[in-house]
Amino acid sequence: MGIKRRAFLIGGAAIAGAGVFAVGWGDTRAASRAIALTTKPGEGSFATWVKIAPDDTVTLYSPHIDFGQGANTALAQMLCEELDCDWAKIVVESAPADPAFANTPLGRGFLGWITGKEGLINATPNAVFSLIARNLPLQITGGSASVRFTGQLGMRVAGAATRQALIAEAAERLSVTVGELTTANGVVTHAKSGKSLRYGELAAAASERSLDDEVALKDPKDFRYIGKPVARFDVPSKVDGTALYGIDVAMPDLRVATIMAAPVRGGKLESVDPAPAMAVSGVEKVVKLDDAVAVIARGYWQAKKGLEALSPKFSDGGHSGISTPAIFAAHDAALKAGKANGDHGDGDVDAAFGAAGAKTVEAAYRLPYLHHATMEPFAMTAHFRDGKLDLWGGLQDPLATRMLAAKAADLDLENVTFHTTLLGGGFGRRFPDKCQIIGQVVTLAMAQPHPVKLIWSREEDVRHGTYRAQSSARLKAAIDAKGAITAWRNDYIQNEDAEAETRFIYALPSANRRFFEYKTNQDDGPWRSVNSTQQGFYNECFIDELASAAGVDPYQFRRRHLTPGSRHLKVLDEVAQRAGWGTPLPEGVGRGIAIVESFQSIVAQVIEASMGEDGRPKVHKVTAVVDCGRVVNPKNGDAQVMGGIVMGLSAAIGEAVTLEKGAVVQSNFTDYQLLKLAEAPPEINVHFLDSGAALGGLGEPGLPPTAPALANALFAATGTRIRQLPIVKV
Repeated sequence: MGIKRRAFLIGGAAIAGAGVFAVGWGDTRAASRAIALTTKPGEGSFATWVKIAPDDTVTLYSPHIDFGQGANTALAQMLCEELDCDWAKIVVESAPADPAFANTPLGRGFLGWITGKEGLINATPNAVFSLIARNLPLQITGGSASVRFTGQLGMRVAGAATRQALIAEAAERLSVTVGELTTANGVVTHAKSGKSLRYGELAAAASERSLDDEVALKDPKDFRYIGKPVARFDVPSKVDGTALYGIDVAMPDLRVATIMAAPVRGGKLESVDPAPAMAVSGVEKVVKLDDAVAVIARGYWQAKKGLEALSPKFSDGGHSGISTPAIFAAHDAALKAGKANGDHGDGDVDAAFGAAGAKTVEAAYRLPYLHHATMEPFAMTAHFRDGKLDLWGGLQDPLATRMLAAKAADLDLENVTFHTTLLGGGFGRRFPDKCQIIGQVVTLAMAQPHPVKLIWSREEDVRHGTYRAQSSARLKAAIDAKGAITAWRNDYIQNEDAEAETRFIYALPSANRRFFEYKTNQDDGPWRSVNSTQQGFYNECFIDELASAAGVDPYQFRRRHLTPGSRHLKVLDEVAQRAGWGTPLPEGVGRGIAIVESFQSIVAQVIEASMGEDGRPKVHKVTAVVDCGRVVNPKNGDAQVMGGIVMGLSAAIGEAVTLEKGAVVQSNFTDYQLLKLAEAPPEINVHFLDSGAALGGLGEPGLPPTAPALANALFAATGTRIRQLPIVKV
């Protein structure tokens, strides 16, 4: 997710105590700056993110980055729904990387979700959250939050408030009451007189009116755009090649660089002779960094050949004893010692384990480091001239990127400009605090007079990722004579934020989750669905084992331990029905089921799979049922869930980052095995349930149930439990 709970709580408390006057002044100043950055004479700016031109064009300045998730189209649907503008007249642009465009609704939504105090958070004045967002800073894309927070709490409110201001302006001009006016397709109409005014005619004057934060939103029965499968705005340019990614940036006199960092994270550059690289035609400079060496040339090929000619010597930072087996051994020792760093749950687990007649079941699970494997390796361009720094690239928080670049360059923020591009995959890898490339490209730009584009090779990208953490868990449960779970304990080595991100859905008399901390030399980072990918695997594989121990069908066993009438039970029943649970299957094929709630969405999956003679699983069919409250764009919703399923299968079957002597072993897609197209399921069916609940995320929740559903299917097919991933060993 990229945001720590502590940052919100401390920052929110400090800012709330700053005083209403100071907060209000900051909000007003930010609004004025937003207008100055985006609005021309004759145009109207509303709620920072909305601009209406005289020709009725509505521009949405999105605070989110496009890396294939389609959120900007959904945001436009939500804005257009409440604004009643003409869908053909709406365009989406990236919001400037400026504190004035910090994402206030995102801060409100995240803080409410993390703390569980939505009522208290919603009662806090909007100006307070604006100041919090500007000070964090907050312009991220992640946590499956674009639609559920920015869209619901931001774009819909902005659209409704803007529409209200346009109606008020029209009422004054037509000398009628507001209640006599209606809106549709960017026009305000007075039916009695037959008069009407276009939004473009009203916008400039209407933007001078105060906007109401407490506006009424449309009833779902009146929706025209929300819930409709509209085409995404971003696809045409990606198809015709006009889309600009970070790696595509070009300009006069551009130089290209590539880099080699210490193979062992934490190591330092001890020495390097630049002469061999300088002898390569086109190479202009060799730059020594603290932990890396870079070559700047007239093109990428020359830079790459120059770098390959070097023989740098790096230290290992004292980490040469770290390896994948050693990490797992340390995990085992920590779990055995039983000294937890955090404890969550309800009921007396120890007493339940000691109860007479209780049947105890235990299992241990292991998961590897995972690479994000974005299709676009890191690429970022920077140009330093006349005391000012410009940067171009695609990262998951443009505002934080700009601030980190200013710090690296030792410049004031106003002397740094960040130009946002598309990015070819993110999945948590492109959060600025996890992007070494920012400091690297700034250093290179300030070391020579030309603009420079730094491109990481695929090998550099694989070996120096911020991986999903290597993780272990030991689970233990007690089952009574009636086949009911009476106690559950999950001891896990992972990020403690797993408790905030992955809800434990089963209603048990006693359940305990204990967090054990363990650090290596790796800089762990969020990976798609963050901690839910591990917790989903642990919980849903283990409850399948408990079903077997109780002699109960795994679907029925889950039903027994879910709250009657709950959303979870409805999703589980729906997926079982749609997948034909219990119907005959071909010999050697098994069905597995799993259900996980993450990012306020509930996803259940049934997978049909078999094990091939080559030891590789074959997935025949995936059925998914999703309750995300309401899906804004069903067409894109299908794509997001399917993408999560395929990524989850890829990770479960063959992906792993391993360490030897402190360094990553894998180097490219030859040895970091992604799922091949031929291995993808021939049939994936996604179904949505509209529960009427608050909106949940969609970019990530489709992934967590996949690995356990596959592992459970393979157990049904072969009788062998899978407790360690990947299934195909590296």
